[in-house]
Parts: sequence; C-alpha cells; structure tokens
Amino acid sequence: MQLHNHPTAAQTLPHSIQLALVLALGAAVSLGVTRFSYALLLPPMRADLAWSYTLAGGMNTSNAVGYMLGALTVPLLFKRLGAAQVLLGGTVLATLLMWVTGYFTSSTPLLLQRLLAGMVSAWIFVAGGLLAAQLGARQPNHSGLMLGIYYGGVGLGIVLSSLLVPLVALGLFIFAPFASHAWAWAWWALALVCAWAAIVLYRNRVAIHALMASTADTVSSNSNTTSTTAANHAVDQRPTPSKPSVFRRRDFTYALLGYACFGAGYIGYMTFIIALLREQSASTTLVTVFYTLLGLGVMASSRLWAKLLDRYHGGEALALLNFLLGCAIIIPAITPWQPALIVSGMLFGAVFLSIVASTTALVRHNLPSPLWAAGISAFTLAFAIGQIIGPTLVGYIADSAGGLTRGLLLSALTLWLGALLAWRQKPLLSV
Repeated sequence: MQLHNHPTAAQTLPHSIQLALVLALGAAVSLGVTRFSYALLLPPMRADLAWSYTLAGGMNTSNAVGYMLGALTVPLLFKRLGAAQVLLGGTVLATLLMWVTGYFTSSTPLLLQRLLAGMVSAWIFVAGGLLAAQLGARQPNHSGLMLGIYYGGVGLGIVLSSLLVPLVALGLFIFAPFASHAWAWAWWALALVCAWAAIVLYRNRVAIHALMASTADTVSSNSNTTSTTAANHAVDQRPTPSKPSVFRRRDFTYALLGYACFGAGYIGYMTFIIALLREQSASTTLVTVFYTLLGLGVMASSRLWAKLLDRYHGGEALALLNFLLGCAIIIPAITPWQPALIVSGMLFGAVFLSIVASTTALVRHNLPSPLWAAGISAFTLAFAIGQIIGPTLVGYIADSAGGLTRGLLLSALTLWLGALLAWRQKPLLSV
C-alpha cells in the first residue's frame, strides 16, 4: 500500500482511510506483535528453558517497565525528532529487537530485550496515536473512524500473531535442523511482520510527515498522551468555562486507583492465558481460534462502547468495563469448557482497549483542553504501575498451589476491586 506522496493526499476521505490503515500498522507492531505475541510463545519457551512462572511473568513486568520509560521519554523524542520520525524509526527498532530475541536463551538478555521492546512500543504507539489524531482533525466528520482504524491495528497485530505462530510450528520439522530452540523461528517470523510494516510506513513517509506540518507548536503538549488517546473521538469537545483551571490528582483518586487495578489485572491474563489453555490440553486449533477472536474483538471495540464513554462523565464507564473484563478473566479460571473459553477471549478483546479509552473520556469530560495532557499522564502512570506489578505477582502465585487458575482469579478480583473504586469517582463539581 502506498499513497500519493503529496500533502493533500490525506485531505480526501478515501486517502485518509488509506493513511489510517497505514498508521494502524504502527499499532499492530507496537502492542499487537511486540507485546502481546509473547503470550503465544511463553509456553514453549518456558518448557524449553525451564522457567518458573515468576520468571515468565517477570518478562512482561520488564516490558511494562520499558513501556513506562518509553512514555516518559516520548516528549523529548518528539521535540527532537518529531512524531513521524519516531514512528518510522521505532518500527525499525522493533523489527531488530524481535529478530535478536531468537538468538538468546539466558534470562538476562531476554529481560533486557523485553525492557527495550517495551520502550520502543510506547514510542511507536504514542507517535501513531498523535498522527491518527491529526488525521482525524483533517476529517472532523470522520475523526472517530480515523482513530478507530488506528487503534484497531492492535487487534490486527494480535490476529497476525495468532495465525503466524502456529504456521511456523507446523513447519518446525523443516526448521529444526537449523536451530536448537524451535521457538526462535516464531520470533524471527514475527520480526518479518514488523519489517513488512516498517517498509509500508516508509513508503508512505511523505504523507505521514505531512500530517504534522501544521502542528509543530502542539506536539510537545500532545506527546504526553499515550495509549489513552483511544477515546478522543467519543467525547464531547465543546468548551466548558466552568471546568477547573488546575489539574489535581486528588480530584481523580478513585478513578486513578481503579485504573491501576486494571493495569494489574488485565496484563496477567494477556501474559498467561495461552499457558493456561495449554495446561488444560487445548489444541493448537482452539488456541488459534481463541487468540484470533480476541484480536477481532479488539478491532471492533472502538465502536462498541463509544456511546457509553460519551454518556457518563464520572467513573461509571471505567467501573462497568472493569467489571466486564473481570468476568472475562474468571471464566478460564473456573472452567475448561471450550465454548466458555471462546466467550472469554471475545469479551476480553471487546473490552480491554476501551478501558484505556474510558480514562481519556473521563479527563476530557472534566478538564479543559490545556489540562488534558497532565490528566492523561497521571492515568498513564497509574496504569504503568499496575501492569508492572501484575505479571510477576500472578506468576508468583501460579508457582504455588493452585497454579495459573488461582493467579487469574486474583486478576479478576483485582479488576472487580477496580470497578468498585471507579464507581465512586464522581464528575467534578465545577462541571
């Protein structure tokens, strides 16, 4: 896919849709492949390398720490390089990091790889989100469509990973003589997906750079918005002079705590769900169907909850979505029945990215635009703390009696606690 390389290409709706699809490849690489494909590779790596669940969870904790560091360094990178260059360069770095993973078996370099991959994924995701927002600004009547396409790229990356990894596994009898650790071929195959995305983005670099041509003065303030910009299209943006003039964390205490619980709860599922399915003797076909439907749910989620995010100005949306996600997570912890597992994956995919979106909706409902960056940054930090804690804690519990089912039960309870906390979040009195 390649657009006409001139600045007006993004000014017509068909070209805007094409460019949104191109940008969506950044979301696919940053989270769908670089982060979430690890769940598919955890079982064979753990079996081959004799990992404990604590160490396996620690890999995603390292990734979460890297994501937080990446989010914190994004403003500086945007100031020096610009969002377009960060997006293009980030996909190249992601390709290299995915490729080198296949050459390591020691935990230390693998932990470092997950850390660096987390940083790069944050750079890519934030840069792509900002560019998608600018694309939406050029199509104000279709801004929701532009952002929905971009964030649907996360689901695309999950779908590609879920289809590609089993295909590589089927061909392992060919690859086995050339690698002592067969799972390495899956990392290399996923690196090729990242490389393909990088090539497509590079071929459209002129159109991508043109998106930021008129927004140089706003990059610094917008660059603090991480994955929570997903709901920008779903929120009323009319000026409200009565909104607060200063951002205060204590005004959002319950929502921040509820969002931290989300970070801790969801990541345990995304880290260990495939390992649990394998423990329950799920077939390769079931795992592929499960993860593919989860990815398709992510692709559809931006449209499912838009009215909910627009309707409520307090923590109601965050509370409801946290509750639903907890329901999705507890299903595989209490039953191995395959239809129920499929429902779990579909519900999880349809909900989890919209929880990220709900916090941006909350900020934009209750704060004036100059304070959005500060508000979203506070929620980003709460989320990062939660997802740093979650994987290692679930892994540690899984190593004890009760195994992964007890770890996922803890994740569900954490999300339900987050729902109760978020429900107590009221709109600011001045709104």
